[in-house]
Amino acid sequence: MSGRKIKGNPGGKRASVARRPTPRGADAAVSIAATLAMRWADRTLVGGNRIDLLEAIDRCGSISGAARAVGISYKTAWDAVDAMNNAAEKPIVLRAVGGIGGGGTMLTEEGKEAVRLYRDLQGEHQRFIGRLEERLGNVGRLYSLLRRVTMRVSARNVFLGKVKEVRKGAVSTEVTLGMKGGETLCAVITNESARVLGLKPGIEAYAFFKASAVILGKDLHNAKVSARNLLCGTVSRIVHGPVNAEVSVSLQGGTVLTAVVTEESAKSLNLVTGDHVCALVKASGVILGLDA
Repeated sequence: MSGRKIKGNPGGKRASVARRPTPRGADAAVSIAATLAMRWADRTLVGGNRIDLLEAIDRCGSISGAARAVGISYKTAWDAVDAMNNAAEKPIVLRAVGGIGGGGTMLTEEGKEAVRLYRDLQGEHQRFIGRLEERLGNVGRLYSLLRRVTMRVSARNVFLGKVKEVRKGAVSTEVTLGMKGGETLCAVITNESARVLGLKPGIEAYAFFKASAVILGKDLHNAKVSARNLLCGTVSRIVHGPVNAEVSVSLQGGTVLTAVVTEESAKSLNLVTGDHVCALVKASGVILGLDA
């Protein structure tokens, strides 16, 4: 999140970006950024890169030098100057072609005032961003929360937990996650995957598994089953279809597990909202992931 030129932006328009970095560490790459531009109706009158161009013209005294200084083409610079002059009540830039001195370009008092006012506004904008970050507190935590809320994956079941145990075998690694409701979820992944992810006790990880990989049953607390994961809760919703039924199970701590079973299975179990059920999930069907 930083100020940057926008590629392909006509007229050399570049929005000014106010950015305040967070301290180094876990949140070092996280900050709040916002663009600043002056608009009238639906038109952008002036943005940060046009102010940069005006300042460069004032320093260099020529369009060609100013264009090089801000990294745009000579034509783009002239187009931007023409657009600003045409939109302003008074000329912002004066240009002289040829002559003894070879011509040149300079800002009018109107142009210098536009630069000064914009920089004042930009300073206020940056101070506002600073105050906003102070009110929000830990921006990195907010960023992580928003990433979780907006995450899109094909698997219906996405759970966040903390790694409790990592047991490495000859070929695969068994990882146990503790979830917020106190349940545990076991995943079996390859040793290489565990190494790449850098899994170790205490770090947060996501567990993904498909709704179709869940087996539902009743009174399974003392049953002997091959599946490593037994998650029990209350049926909170059932959506019936011609072939399959989607069953939502509320676990402890507010986590909701989703299972897709056949309509025949749902009827044979006589599932209704409020029933206590258990979900079986094989450890090999659980995929683990970390925040980037």
